[in-house]
Amino acid sequence: MAGRLQPVLAGVVTALVGFASSFTVVLAGLRAVGADRAQAASGLLALCVASGCCAVWLGLRHRLPLAIAWSTPGAALLVATGPVPGGWPAAVGAFLLTGLLIVAAGLVPALGRAVAAIPAPIASAMLAGVLLPLCTAPVRALVEVPRLAAPVVLAWLLLHRFARRWAVPGALAVAVVAIALTASGPARIDAAPAVVLTAPAWTLPAIVGLALPLFLVTMAAQNVPGTAVLAGYGYRAPLGSALRVTGLATALGAPAGGHAVNLAAITAALAAGPDAHPDPERRWIASVTAGIGLALLGLGAGVATALVLLSPPILVEAVAGLALLGALAGAVAAAVAEPDSREAAVVTLVVTASGVSLLGVGGAFWGLVAGWLMLLLFRRRRGTTPPVTEPEPAAPARVG
Repeated sequence: MAGRLQPVLAGVVTALVGFASSFTVVLAGLRAVGADRAQAASGLLALCVASGCCAVWLGLRHRLPLAIAWSTPGAALLVATGPVPGGWPAAVGAFLLTGLLIVAAGLVPALGRAVAAIPAPIASAMLAGVLLPLCTAPVRALVEVPRLAAPVVLAWLLLHRFARRWAVPGALAVAVVAIALTASGPARIDAAPAVVLTAPAWTLPAIVGLALPLFLVTMAAQNVPGTAVLAGYGYRAPLGSALRVTGLATALGAPAGGHAVNLAAITAALAAGPDAHPDPERRWIASVTAGIGLALLGLGAGVATALVLLSPPILVEAVAGLALLGALAGAVAAAVAEPDSREAAVVTLVVTASGVSLLGVGGAFWGLVAGWLMLLLFRRRRGTTPPVTEPEPAAPARVG
C-alpha cells in the first residue's frame, strides 16, 4: 500500500504545482488574443481535460512517467502577440493548425528533424524574447499596485529560497488573499464548467504570426526539453507517439479554446524523479495520477477565471511573470552560450521582445527571421572572406 501511495501523492503534487504555477499565464494569453471571459474559462478547461486524458493514455500504454501539460511558453507567446486579424475565431484556427502540425511532426520524422534543425541559440532567443515582456510585470506591478504586489513578490522570494517548488503556488495564494481583501464588490462566479465552442477561421497573418511560432515554441521549449528530462532519469520517451497523441488533443481542444498540449518540461521531474518512487518502473503511476488530478482541477476553470478578472490585470501578469523567470533565465543562457551566434541571438531576442507587428504578423516570427538572416550573413562573411595569412609549412598529423 505504501509503495502505491508514494507515486499517487507525487502525482497529486505534480498536478497542483503544474496548474497553480501557470494557469494565470494561460488565461492572460487567451484574453490577449481575443477570448472573452467564458471563452477563456472554456479554454482552460479544455487544456486541463486534454492534458489529463493524454497523460492517462500515454502512461497506461507505455508504462512510463509521461507527464503532460499545456504549453506555458505558448501562452506567453499569446500575450506577446496580442489581437490577431480575424479576432478570436482566427486564433482558434491557429490553435487547430498548431495541433495538426504537431501530429504531422509525429507522423513524419523529417518534419521533427526540420524543427530540430533551427539553431538552438535562435530558438532560445525567440523564446526569451517572448517571455521577457511578461517577466517585467512584477517590477511594473510593484510600481502600479505596490500594496498588492509587494506581499506577492515577498512570498515568492521566501518560498523560492526555502521551498522552491511551492514558490509560485504560494505567491498565487497570497495574491488571492490580497484580491479578496481589496475587491470592491461581489463578482459573478460560474462554478460549473462550461465548454464554449468557436468555429475556427483562418487568416494568413494568424497562420504565419501565431500558428507557426506557437508550433515552434511548443516543440522547442516543451517537447524537446521534456524528452531530455525523461532521458536524464533513464527513460527513452516515445516521442512520435507522444506528438501524435498531444497534437490530436490540441486539435480537438482548439474549438473549445485550448491553445496547445505537450510533454511537460518543468513538472516532468516531479513525476519521473526518485521522489515519485524508488523503483523507476513504478513512476508511471505518478504521471497517470497527475493527469487525473489536472483534469479534475479543470472543473474549477470558471472560479479561476473569475478570480483573475477580480484582480488588476498587472497583478495577474506579475504572478505569471514570476512563474516564468526560471524559463527566461534558461532561455537567455542557451541563447548566448555560443560566441559565434551570440549577436544573431541578441537580434532575435530584441526583435521578438519589441512586440512589433508588420503585415499583421507579430514579433516572434520577425524575430526568428531577423536572427536567422543575421546568422546566415555572418556565416557567409566568415566563409567567403577568410583572413589572409602567410603560408606555413605543413605540420605532421597528430594521432589520438
